[in-house]
Amino acid sequence: MSEQRDVKLIKKRIRERIWSLMESKNIAIFPRPVFGRIPNFKGNEVAAKKLVKSKYFDEAEVVFCCPDSPQRPVREAVLRSGKVLIMATPRLRKGFLLLKPGYVPRGMEYKASTIAGAFRYGRLVDEIPYQIDIKVTGSVAVTVEGARLGKGGGYSDLEYAILREMGVVSDETFILTTVHDVQIVNHIPMTRHDVPVDVIFTPTRVIETRGVFPKPRGIYWDELDDEKIASIPILRKLLAHRGQ
Repeated sequence: MSEQRDVKLIKKRIRERIWSLMESKNIAIFPRPVFGRIPNFKGNEVAAKKLVKSKYFDEAEVVFCCPDSPQRPVREAVLRSGKVLIMATPRLRKGFLLLKPGYVPRGMEYKASTIAGAFRYGRLVDEIPYQIDIKVTGSVAVTVEGARLGKGGGYSDLEYAILREMGVVSDETFILTTVHDVQIVNHIPMTRHDVPVDVIFTPTRVIETRGVFPKPRGIYWDELDDEKIASIPILRKLLAHRGQ
């Protein structure tokens, strides 16, 4: 327990340092302040373009992308490219949003790439009928080795665990993130449920990580309390299926 508290404290300090740095240097952009968020940043569209021009995006047909502000340009590019976009709903309370080619009227890709627009044009699903080729995630901080730190809720890691339980992602599914250069740090402690990133895109760099951290094998049920399970219908469904 003492070790777990130490890891949480280290992560908390890293988050607060990055949020404070981005605010003080005016790197952060709307929505502000960035404390408690996946921080949006100046140059997010440049980083997104690097991702969109990459072989990972080019070869993908089905893209899972987080609903966070810095990754909105990525979601728009997915829709404009005619690929399938899958998003998590906030806190996974309503499962996932599926946006297939034909769901979004031409000219409405920008609007559909927002959370409100995705709810308008997408379809709510709790099962995903596709293999996911790449998963794009937001980050508060990352290391060049692939360690990743989110905003503290654990939902990105839980998304991956759920997708892994469903069999629609695997060790071979590339995990990508876009961040500002100041979000790259020297060290982030990783636990067994933390999902590492394979490629980092910043406004100035593309970093292929070394793959030193293993990806979670699925949901670690012993780490979830009853309240968390009760609040997420997909978890309840997967737990019921597991007990059959």
